Amino acid sequence: MNFNAVYIPVGVPTYHLETAQDQFGRSCAMLRSVDPDFVCPEEMLLGLDKLRAYLEGKNPDLIVFQNLTFANAAFMSQVLRRFDCPVLLWTLREPVIDGGRLRLNSLTGAYSAANALAAFDGKAFHWCFGAPEEESVISAVKATYQAAKLKKAMRSLTVASIGHTPEGFGFGRALDSEMMSTFGVELQSIEARELIDRAKTYSDTDCADYLRQTENCTTDFDKTPERNKLDHARLLKAYSDYVKENHIGALSSRCWPDFFTSFGTPVCTVLSMLNDAGVAAACEADAYGALSMWMGMQLSGEPVFFGDPVALDEEESSITYWHCGMAACSLARRDTGAVVGVHPNRKIGPAMDFGCEAFADATVFRIGRKPDGSFRFFIAEGSVLDKPKQFIGTSIVVKTDRSSREVVEDSIRAGFEPHFVVIKGRHAETLSVLASLFGFEVCRY
Repeated sequence: MNFNAVYIPVGVPTYHLETAQDQFGRSCAMLRSVDPDFVCPEEMLLGLDKLRAYLEGKNPDLIVFQNLTFANAAFMSQVLRRFDCPVLLWTLREPVIDGGRLRLNSLTGAYSAANALAAFDGKAFHWCFGAPEEESVISAVKATYQAAKLKKAMRSLTVASIGHTPEGFGFGRALDSEMMSTFGVELQSIEARELIDRAKTYSDTDCADYLRQTENCTTDFDKTPERNKLDHARLLKAYSDYVKENHIGALSSRCWPDFFTSFGTPVCTVLSMLNDAGVAAACEADAYGALSMWMGMQLSGEPVFFGDPVALDEEESSITYWHCGMAACSLARRDTGAVVGVHPNRKIGPAMDFGCEAFADATVFRIGRKPDGSFRFFIAEGSVLDKPKQFIGTSIVVKTDRSSREVVEDSIRAGFEPHFVVIKGRHAETLSVLASLFGFEVCRY
């Protein structure tokens, strides 16, 4: 995916140009440390004519708009009338306060630019303040770059909704028009029975490679009855073929009761294998859960955990997230491997049955939808503890930075959905920026 990040440093020649030139050079160097292909002008854009000439032929996916000196709202207006993409408004710190000349006056320029942004239908943007070498500025630029890149990638994403949500799980439903208009994501829908029917047409020979894939990734798969192993392979081929044929990047799948009653074999391990293959796969037909998973996988480059908050330990400030049989094999503890067992309620396998490995940094995330239909992001950070499997199924124990009791209590009071994603690494800043670019509420816990 080509991604074009463009630096627009504006100002007027009536301020201290030696200081502005120094800030300009240091800003270009910092931006190119984030992306060597960051588009920067050869000189400061000190006037509307120079700005207009520089903008010709540009097709930005992200704009870093910086007031090198004060510049009135006309500069931002020239940008906004040409482009509709994420904007980072970067305000420089006044370098010297000595009773003498005001050298840059970048802050007043930021107010003028922000006023213009608000006038353009309240266009969402992100803001940072400081010199090019300040860690907070570098962090903000990196986070905005990643957020804008993720936002663009969504416009090429196709999500599949396989079957309907069970009764009482309506929070996972999505409308194709809503997902497209809000996130730029295409949503396809297919009935679960269509993939079940497709799976039933395959011979054992057709599915031999899929059977070996699961055997190579898991532990104790050989304890699964032969019929269930073969039916799992049939189902894995059906899902894999559908994903390839329709260029699916994420999917939400109905699971119970259909795959137990109509097929006799659960879909849990199929979804687990898809997650390891790079396809974000959520169970219980949670479409926005699947999109949350996909976002986490894009940020971390690795599979994520998807589950319910089921236990709370105030003393160690931890929350246990669990699901009844689905998690990527690569998340399993090294001492056990990706153990295969049976579904805790239906007692049919194969279903995943392991605890997840520990990692030092973690982000808990969810795209939430409020009763009025608007969206919000649940974001919490912490670490994953070295814990064995907590219950039959798959589990991960997150020690939250903030009191786990407060995280749970406040998110319950806020009415968040009961499915969350656990991502490797700390991504709260990037997700917060992404929320601001979408104009969503950020619920940081």
